[in-house]
Amino acid sequence: MEEQRTAAAPARGGPPRRWHGPPGWGRWSDEERGARWPWRSTLLVTVFVLLGSAFAAHAQQGDRLGLDVLARVLLVAGSGLLLWRQRYPVVVAFGAAVVALVYIAAGYPYGPVFLPVAVGCFSAVVAGHRKAAWTAIGLLWAGHLLVSHWLYRWLPPAGDGPAPWVQEAGVATWVVAVVALSELFRARREQWARERAERAQAARRRADEERLRIARELHDVLAHSISVINVQAGVGLALLDSDPEQARTALTTIKTASKEALGEVRQVLGALRAPGEAPRAPAPGLDRLPELVEQAARAGLAVDVRGEAPESAPGTDLAAFRIVQEALTNVVRHSGSRQARVRLDHAEGVLRLTVDDDGPATGVDAGGSGNGLAGMRERAAALGGTIEAGPRDDGGFRVLAVLPWQAKEDR
Repeated sequence: MEEQRTAAAPARGGPPRRWHGPPGWGRWSDEERGARWPWRSTLLVTVFVLLGSAFAAHAQQGDRLGLDVLARVLLVAGSGLLLWRQRYPVVVAFGAAVVALVYIAAGYPYGPVFLPVAVGCFSAVVAGHRKAAWTAIGLLWAGHLLVSHWLYRWLPPAGDGPAPWVQEAGVATWVVAVVALSELFRARREQWARERAERAQAARRRADEERLRIARELHDVLAHSISVINVQAGVGLALLDSDPEQARTALTTIKTASKEALGEVRQVLGALRAPGEAPRAPAPGLDRLPELVEQAARAGLAVDVRGEAPESAPGTDLAAFRIVQEALTNVVRHSGSRQARVRLDHAEGVLRLTVDDDGPATGVDAGGSGNGLAGMRERAAALGGTIEAGPRDDGGFRVLAVLPWQAKEDR
């Protein structure tokens, strides 16, 4: 306990402790302190009100009372309330209106005494307290009418008469101007807030779409190669003792497939480089269909391709390639058939891709994520196309993709 007291107390002869403000002050950043306590703007308004009122008193000498200690206290009090306008906007709006009304009722000269009222009500409207701000300004105007047209007989200065209605019209114009400006700024601020929210939402949506695109691309890149590796690894393990040469062939296929998968993963991840940097390798397309057929053959799947691969626009070409790749991967994983058929047909602005196998389904979990068909549908939908996938009546399985087709030279 003695050690704790010694550690808590400042060392003798050392520098005194510095005061860091009221409790909780240290938790605020400089920006938060400036927002809670607008010292600079309040000081500027106070100086302007004092100097402007001094000039007004000189111009209205003989008609209104001069500025004494009470007048200056009221001016400083009305302006000083603005220091709390961001924390208590309603209180500041009513307080500034009351101080200004007391100042005018005491017979002091007109001048910038209404400026703190305008600033306070403006802050209240911007903060969302519109009715309170209107009420404060309305009470000030009504009080001014009462003082200048009825109570002036009993209020200083002595011998004062009713205020001209032209002056009342000026006060009313000032009230309308303050309300209109406050409402205009409030509406504009809400519009800015909506635009910022919409931009943030759009940015989040683009980020989500980009993450989905990258995830879908990685899934499609890895699924086929991993399926080939999985099948060949099973073959190698089964033949390791009985047929070492065939096991060696399976291991060679695994090595080739893994190398190709790594290359495609590098290509996909290249999209995550600095914005604006062009990719070093073109995206895969239907011109690489023979490579898919060769990879499927290494996994024990014979693929018969009919039809010519058209030179499509890059987006359609990539989507078509990935759809065929995923469909063949599903055959390797889930079908008992070792044969598949791919049909390509493009006419009248439509590219039709059909991938068939004769089944039956093995019902074996091949380690997939279950997102293959969903990924194909997302790719097709992004281009305005459709995907139909399901079992055939004869026991096989069919994937039919219909994509809008546009020739590469038309881009």
